[in-house]
Amino acid sequence: MVDESIVKQVTKIIMEQLNSESADDGIKVGVSARHVHLSQADLETLFGKGHELTPKKMLMGGQFAAEECVTLVSPSLKTIEGVRVLGPVRKDSQIEISRTDTFKLKVSPPVRPSGEIKGSAPMALVGPKGSVFLNEGCIIANRHIHMTPADAEKYGIKDNDMVDVEIQNSKPTRYYNVQVRVHKDFNTEMHIDTDDANASAIKTGDRVEILTQK
Repeated sequence: MVDESIVKQVTKIIMEQLNSESADDGIKVGVSARHVHLSQADLETLFGKGHELTPKKMLMGGQFAAEECVTLVSPSLKTIEGVRVLGPVRKDSQIEISRTDTFKLKVSPPVRPSGEIKGSAPMALVGPKGSVFLNEGCIIANRHIHMTPADAEKYGIKDNDMVDVEIQNSKPTRYYNVQVRVHKDFNTEMHIDTDDANASAIKTGDRVEILTQK
């Protein structure tokens, strides 16, 4: 009979190899559109008591794009409809938008790593069953790279290191001070928002090169 612990160990090694990117190929890019993370309490206020998010598309690290969408309403009553909710639920609700979105909403959120919302911009969320006003929670997400432990070791990088990154295409661009997050559940991928992607003619699946570690 096969030892279950050996099977788990072999599976872990294979998954790390599958998730690991070749240094010669560079780092794959994922372009993130505006989206919302919700706490369970806010989810139930917006969609009804006991509501659970419905997965639409699986993402890395157990996250998923949900079927549910909400409307953003800024303090100046400017709106953006159809903003996707990402799951699973979090401790605190958070809205991630682009700089371009701020012009429409007339808000001034800070550029922050995901989860760092203290002192960020206020925003209201409207769902089919109710609304929530957040005194803080709206940010512009910083450019960052999710990385497997295997790739981090290969690049000589540790969690929360900052790197410079370059894209060579029709609009060559260099990004400075890109945060790296390392976790066993990640795939190696750089995340930028739609503003960065449009400015640099980058699309999801393109590849960038890490230049320096800091």
